Amino acid sequence: MIIESTSWGSIEVEDDQIFHFNRGIPGFEEEKEFAILPYEDSPFSMMQSLSEPSLSFLLADPFLFEPGYEFELPDHDTMELGIKEKVLVRCIVTLQASIEESSINLLAPIVMNPENAAAKQIVLQQSGYQTRHAIKELTAARTLFAKDGE
Repeated sequence: MIIESTSWGSIEVEDDQIFHFNRGIPGFEEEKEFAILPYEDSPFSMMQSLSEPSLSFLLADPFLFEPGYEFELPDHDTMELGIKEKVLVRCIVTLQASIEESSINLLAPIVMNPENAAAKQIVLQQSGYQTRHAIKELTAARTLFAKDGE
C-alpha cells in the first residue's frame, strides 16, 4: 500500500507495519490507523497517520534510552489489545534543535500487539514518569551520545 506523508512524500507500507488504535490517540481521537516505519539507521521510527498526511510522530524504544523503564499494563488494556505474549512499546519523542536537547514522553507509551495490530497510547497512573524526559539525561542515552562523540 502507498500512503502520503507531508514530510516524506509517498511511502510504501507493508500490512505488518499498520497498527489500529480503536480510540485514536489523545488529541487525535479520529485518527485510528498509523504505520510504524523505521527511521533510517537509527533507534527511532515514524508513526504516520494513514489518513492525514501531515500527522506523524517520532517514536523511540524507551528501553534503549532508559533500561530501567518499567510499568504495569492494566488488565483492561491487556484485554483490549488482546496481548498474550508479544508486545511492543514505543514512546513519542519531541525534537528540539539537537537530539541531545530533545525529550521523550515516558508517561504515555504507545503499546502495540504485533500479533493482531492493535495499539493504544496508555497514560500511566501514579508513576514517576513525565511527558518530557530530556533524552541526554537518560542513562543509556548518555552512553550512546558519548560513543558518537568519540
